[in-house]
Amino acid sequence: MKIAFQMDPIGDVNINADSSFRLAEEAQARGHQLFFYTPDHLAYQEGRITARGHDFTVQRVQGNHAQLGPEREVDLGTFDVVWLRQDPPFDMHYITSTHLLDRLKKTTLVVNDPFWVRNYPEKLMVLDFPDLTPPTTIARDLITIKAFKAKHGDVILKPLYGNGGAGVFRLDANDRNLSSLHELFTGFSREPLIVQKFLPAVSKGDKRVILVDGVAVGAINRVPAEGETRSNMHVGGRPEKVGLTDRDLEICAAIGPLLKEKGQVFVGIDVIGDYLTEINVTSPTGIQELERFNDENIAGKIWEAIEGKLA
Repeated sequence: MKIAFQMDPIGDVNINADSSFRLAEEAQARGHQLFFYTPDHLAYQEGRITARGHDFTVQRVQGNHAQLGPEREVDLGTFDVVWLRQDPPFDMHYITSTHLLDRLKKTTLVVNDPFWVRNYPEKLMVLDFPDLTPPTTIARDLITIKAFKAKHGDVILKPLYGNGGAGVFRLDANDRNLSSLHELFTGFSREPLIVQKFLPAVSKGDKRVILVDGVAVGAINRVPAEGETRSNMHVGGRPEKVGLTDRDLEICAAIGPLLKEKGQVFVGIDVIGDYLTEINVTSPTGIQELERFNDENIAGKIWEAIEGKLA
């Protein structure tokens, strides 16, 4: 198959952690042809969706892990699969790319389905499952946010469309910084904020459960660094081997059919204690850590699901 990866610069990735690199490596092992481009080189040209980028191959040599061919322009409608893999922020640049990629649906499988990536971003999709999530408010209005904090005391405040733990704050019952943080966030962004009741169970880890075509295939636990509330590996969280609990499986059974129906092939959900906090569909991570802990080819399972859709 001809496979295109729309992602951030491939030369900058950590080959021992990056899920896009692992997906490309597995695709290459299966005999597929690879093409790479960044989202700023995606275009609509008189009815065609095009991209300027490079044919490439990969190898596990950090710093020399991607060999790029000469830059060329391609018609993405001639490809079998396009991977939507650039990291958030989920801004208008990201949203526009989903609109363009959505125009490929008659000829090309885009993973994850861009229509539903656009309409079900990670911190909003969970709103369909209020019985699985901690108390949550999404608002820009300070009075509404203050009322939520007054009710729940200890809360997590974060940007609605951020990623990787950036801009995440814990505000406990004695905190006096809410108004200042609200002023800071609203000073550079028109987006709302998301506020959730703080879950003390995060000290034991924030579990990343990976689902392939709606079915859970495993999990890793991400434990916050000493003195940190955030467990994201981007900010020093430590991955640990962990199994799936009955509650994890209950959550996956509840959300899995919707993910499969909406073409979300590779999804990573976040579970703290008994609660679902995010459903990551834009550019989920965790493949390599899970493969090392479980000695299982998770990237292979993802490609089997994709190849099954194209058979």
